[in-house]
Amino acid sequence: MTPVQAIRSFKGIGMLLRLVAVIFSSVAALLSATLPLMMHYSLSWFSVGSTFMLLLIGAIVIHGGLTHALNDIADHQSGTDQVSPGILSGGSRVIQTNTLPITMLKQLGLWLSLVLLLAAFLFAVFDYREFAILTLVGVWGAVFYSMRPLQLSYLPFAGEWLSLFPAMLLLGIAMPWVILDHLPVWAWQNALVNAVWCMAWVMFHHIPDREADRQAKPMKRTSVVWAIDRFGSKWAIFPAILYFLIVGSLCVWIAFTRPIAAIGAVLILLYAIRIVQQTDIDDIEELTKNEKQLLVLAMATALWLGFFSG
Repeated sequence: MTPVQAIRSFKGIGMLLRLVAVIFSSVAALLSATLPLMMHYSLSWFSVGSTFMLLLIGAIVIHGGLTHALNDIADHQSGTDQVSPGILSGGSRVIQTNTLPITMLKQLGLWLSLVLLLAAFLFAVFDYREFAILTLVGVWGAVFYSMRPLQLSYLPFAGEWLSLFPAMLLLGIAMPWVILDHLPVWAWQNALVNAVWCMAWVMFHHIPDREADRQAKPMKRTSVVWAIDRFGSKWAIFPAILYFLIVGSLCVWIAFTRPIAAIGAVLILLYAIRIVQQTDIDDIEELTKNEKQLLVLAMATALWLGFFSG
């Protein structure tokens, strides 16, 4: 590999990981569960820190590396990424800019899958069953979200509920699940809110790609495309709003035991809904700006729930 090729590959890996999205979703879910452990439990900081770092590495490898590599491959083969006008959406653009060739992405996806499956096997052999399950669910979500025969992201509601939701939910409960001898109610509450919040953001993230997804072969019939086909173009925001309403119902549950946590989360949620409702879905610049705002609000929600878990 020449120095120029090495630089391009390094740049391509950075583009592929899309760390901003990973930090404001996966890392946010981890922090939401780690803060209560540090604030309200008498635990070894080494134990908490080492577990967090291991889960962080896993989240970056699975959600940043494997998921994005396979999604780029699938969406390039169907043709949606080539015509998507999205700035944050439409894939990492490593294939379209020839930064990483598709053959390299295929090799990367294969090797990451094999290494992760081997890691899950070793976790199981050495009786780290929580890590084994977390790894397997992460690989399931990454592979079958994009790859045939299931290709869940090409089916309305299937991609988010059968791939994204289980991976994010288990990541959200991972810290207390590994460290404590039980799973507190606050852990389930925080993890559920953060997982569904992430689904809402992904649905908003799909709006700029709606026409490109409709033209794809096979058609990428996301929940956004389904809503438009069923109710009309103005309903492109429906899936995001639906998931935000589910978050609101979860906040009602939280309010019974953690009113301050619930009130803060609801106020952030109302602001997020207002952003979505007022977005001009035909303005790519505005969509992109609002995608970034929703990412920040997702992190704010996760941190707020984490701080007020006592």
